[in-house]
Amino acid sequence: MHKYYSLFILLSFITLLGCHTNIESPLDKAIVEVGDKALTKKDLYGVIPDNISKDDSTIFAQDYLNRWIRSELMLRKAELNLTPEEKDVTKLLEDYRRSLLVHQYQQKILLQKYSPLITSSEIKEYYDKMTDNFILNENIVKSIFIIVPRTAPNLRDLRNWYRSDDAEHMVKLESYCYQNSKEYDISLESWKSFNVLNKMLPRPISRPDRFLKYNHFYETSDSVNYYFINIKDFNLAKETAPLEYVEDRIKAILLNKKRLDFINKLESDLYDEGLKQNIIKFY
Repeated sequence: MHKYYSLFILLSFITLLGCHTNIESPLDKAIVEVGDKALTKKDLYGVIPDNISKDDSTIFAQDYLNRWIRSELMLRKAELNLTPEEKDVTKLLEDYRRSLLVHQYQQKILLQKYSPLITSSEIKEYYDKMTDNFILNENIVKSIFIIVPRTAPNLRDLRNWYRSDDAEHMVKLESYCYQNSKEYDISLESWKSFNVLNKMLPRPISRPDRFLKYNHFYETSDSVNYYFINIKDFNLAKETAPLEYVEDRIKAILLNKKRLDFINKLESDLYDEGLKQNIIKFY
């Protein structure tokens, strides 16, 4: 009975919120209590986002109310069952505060005084030293991939253009695909997963390693579409990934390392400063 009574009070209150009318009862009136803890109308009103509909307000408030009750019941059970020593979280809170403040200061200093640049030579040097860490776990390709409906016009031109290395033909291919294709990717600048491409075919290629070694062009169809593939370059799984494929990952690794080195130097400088200024005192 208490469950339905609480829900009735909640829905009545939310209706008032959704209509943006003045609330007649005091905002500090409790909606629900768990032990000696109360959730007031003011509390609930304060967490409901602005500019949402009446229905969304109702859903949000119901969810928040449910989570608040569950949280308070769990906290109440913890308070009753933990020993005074177990409930003393002063040190944990202080440790968390210290860690948070130090982290915020470090991030502020990094933003203000340190923007490390990663050069192409650094990336290449790291790649050459750590080659064993960049073994591919899948086949990757640089390719042209096009899906067009069987009713698409000028298929003879399409077959000619997608096989060509001529720059003018690539421009025509781009224009054709934009107007007629269902899906296409003719960018040859980036490596792509061949597994992803293979799954888009009506009948996936069963031996992709062999296919990539002995085929440059591939065309297939189903009752609705034609599918065209031009493999410009490839690397097989278990081979070393090409540098450009892992360049962003290496850059992130080097960037993080430089930032850690900067933080370590900052800590050392602060230590030396503390000694010089007699802030640190040994007894």
